[in-house]
Amino acid sequence: MTWTFTDDVDVFLASAGASLAARPVEHTVALSVTERLKRSGAHHYGAGDPVLGWWRGADGAVAGTLVRTPPHGALLTAVPPDAVEPLVAERGAGPDLDGVNADRDTAALLAALLPGYRTVQEQRLYRLGALRPPSPAPEGRARAATRADRALLVEWMHGFADATGQARSSAKWLVDEGTERGAFTLWESGGAPVALAGRTRMLAGTVRVTSVYTPPEFRGRGYAAAVTAEASRAALEAGAAEVLLFADLANPTSNGVYPRIGYEPVADRVQLRRGA
Repeated sequence: MTWTFTDDVDVFLASAGASLAARPVEHTVALSVTERLKRSGAHHYGAGDPVLGWWRGADGAVAGTLVRTPPHGALLTAVPPDAVEPLVAERGAGPDLDGVNADRDTAALLAALLPGYRTVQEQRLYRLGALRPPSPAPEGRARAATRADRALLVEWMHGFADATGQARSSAKWLVDEGTERGAFTLWESGGAPVALAGRTRMLAGTVRVTSVYTPPEFRGRGYAAAVTAEASRAALEAGAAEVLLFADLANPTSNGVYPRIGYEPVADRVQLRRGA
């Protein structure tokens, strides 16, 4: 039983890729991040080299992974309890575990072994069951965003980043790439956009609805539910076997909206940061 680490995404995927793809709902973010590294290069997310690791259990099979793309923290997926202490022993003294995104049980084990963590955010992963668009729907209609919407999309992606504690730096490339592949849905009311939702690339049959944003002046009118439902419908029509999304557990509005349109909770994840 051992951890193996590399900064080469091809080496990582050759060993751990099949394990990730076998459970794509649980591994949705790791699949997205490693696909982006493979397509855009090792330093897509920042100047530091990625840290990619996998744990093999007693049977020799991959039973957990770590994906870190500096400056972001480490993403831990499906790590068994007996892999946590060896991980801390090997990487805990350096920066690789300064920030961690893990399931609740793993996060608790890490916090016990490495005191000084604070919880930054708690998220719930949802998967779509039977889609139930809001009824009655709010006034307006959905449409796909185009290049002509770029300035608005960048502005709203900045708003989304600010609201969720993410960096603004990725907004422009996300907008350009997403618009090119038709991944952004706008809800319009009175002929003007009032809400936004995006979609990730389909990987292992899954699509994640992302960047759901309604500017403050348009909130409370049902636009978020409507645009999320339409983005979800677009993912299904594109052939997704599973449609997923994350919601911040500190946001009761989102966690009320998504179940009403057919999303079901899968698991909770905790983002930890060490130090002040």
